[in-house]
Amino acid sequence: MTALFEATGLHKRFGDRVVLEDISLAFHAGTTTGIMGPNGAGKTTCFNVLTGHYRPDRGRVAMDGADITGLAPQDIVRRGVARSFQAINLFDQETAQDNLVVALPRVRARAHRALRDLARDTAAQDEAAALLARVGLAGRERTIAKDLSYGERRALEIALALATSPRIVFLDEPTSGLGANGTARLAELIGELKRRFTIVMIEHDMRFLFRLAERIHVIHWGQVIASGTPDELRGNAWVQRSSLGAA
Repeated sequence: MTALFEATGLHKRFGDRVVLEDISLAFHAGTTTGIMGPNGAGKTTCFNVLTGHYRPDRGRVAMDGADITGLAPQDIVRRGVARSFQAINLFDQETAQDNLVVALPRVRARAHRALRDLARDTAAQDEAAALLARVGLAGRERTIAKDLSYGERRALEIALALATSPRIVFLDEPTSGLGANGTARLAELIGELKRRFTIVMIEHDMRFLFRLAERIHVIHWGQVIASGTPDELRGNAWVQRSSLGAA
């Protein structure tokens, strides 16, 4: 079966430091995949290469079989790829709904229009409200982003990724900074989203990842050192020896 999104032989270095070395990954439509590994293993750099924020020194990235290696992030988004970031990036002084309105592709195409003009675009407002409802933020449409709880801000960032109508969504450490209750709510949200989207997650919370992902790749020293289902990885000798094995 042809993968929806595939990376082959990715290499990336910064000066003398090799960060990615011969990374190959494939993500199939309708699946949820996890990427785990210790700090500094190269996981976020890998995401940055896959989504166009870094250009690989060698290797190929493909979406639906078409080469997208080195394309600008906005061009990759137009191919159906979306991502969130470990650090939340919102317009803090705008409402949750207005954050989403300006992220909608048809609105971004009219970037010269002022935000006050967009308030009269009822179709865009309705679309943004529907996205908020999808991520559990119904009733918070007019709340200023900075006044949302940390977990709600995480949910809003995921809604921003969904605003581009993606076919595959990359989530970078979605549980970062969340407590137990927030993590549980996020697990429920991603459990719903995985029915509609292909999802790839970097995650340190292994219980969270093992619960949601069908397949997991372990990255260490810039290489994929193990791949398999959660059950297969629980029996992996390296995972058992590492702190990751606590999951």
